[in-house]
Amino acid sequence: MLKELKPRRSERADGSWVSAIADPPEEGLLSTRHLSWVLCVTRHCRHCRGDHGFGTPCHIRRTVAPVPTCLLIRHGRTSSNAKGTLAGWTEGVGLDDVGRSQAAALAERLAGLPIRALVSSPLQRCLETAQIVLSGLKDVSVRTDERLGECRYGAWTGGSLKELAKEPLWRTVQNQPSAARFPDGEGFIGESIAQMQARGLQAVRDIDAAVNDEHGPGAIWALVSHGDIIKSILADAAGAHLDHFQRIIVGPASLSVVSYTQRRPYLVRLNDDGTDLSALVPPPGDAPVGGGAGTAH
Repeated sequence: MLKELKPRRSERADGSWVSAIADPPEEGLLSTRHLSWVLCVTRHCRHCRGDHGFGTPCHIRRTVAPVPTCLLIRHGRTSSNAKGTLAGWTEGVGLDDVGRSQAAALAERLAGLPIRALVSSPLQRCLETAQIVLSGLKDVSVRTDERLGECRYGAWTGGSLKELAKEPLWRTVQNQPSAARFPDGEGFIGESIAQMQARGLQAVRDIDAAVNDEHGPGAIWALVSHGDIIKSILADAAGAHLDHFQRIIVGPASLSVVSYTQRRPYLVRLNDDGTDLSALVPPPGDAPVGGGAGTAH
């Protein structure tokens, strides 16, 4: 059964009354203003600047604080991806020809965005992707953060995915990843998927706060990382348990977008590999009333 809504009445400074039918908006997302609809209960509304009857819908403009926008980029394809092996932290795994083409196409799409910071996993495939992306940006350099590095697959590192699928641990990785931990191997330590997510999330939150402090709210920044790391970050942004992160697909050189507000993260884009990105540029002023015309030409 639906419960009848009972709007709250509040008095304005000018003596008129409004009855709010929506909670006040929280901090903004790629915009600096928000229109909140209310029922005006005065005939002479100074905020609407109109002369209308009791209960007529009107709108009040409320200020919404902008927040940084994080672009999550997966590295381009590697020969290891093409062969179906688990590269992990193996050194010397770079982009193949397809991966370089994918990164170049992404760089062209990103060139029009005012990206203020670019942070990468220290592994070669991510650094190569970051350098290609950097070619289309101005006044930006690449720095690394080990917390954005690939999951530490331990003894699974370098293994064939076809063969690893026969291991008992494979079903746990697929069905209950929060309980999965990769065993240590010769030359490669293992970690749990939960540990991987925790360090990735901490890195994103720390970098996002630093970008906000250095470049101000509304700034855009990018990271280059790996499939499982990005999937775990996106699962958190969507409010999903880690056990559901295998439902998310993040392709090579794909772009996903998250904005972190004080109340919650927002998943803005997921696994984007070809759409126009100009809509990500923060608007210079008020949000367009009615939603605007979009970016189609």
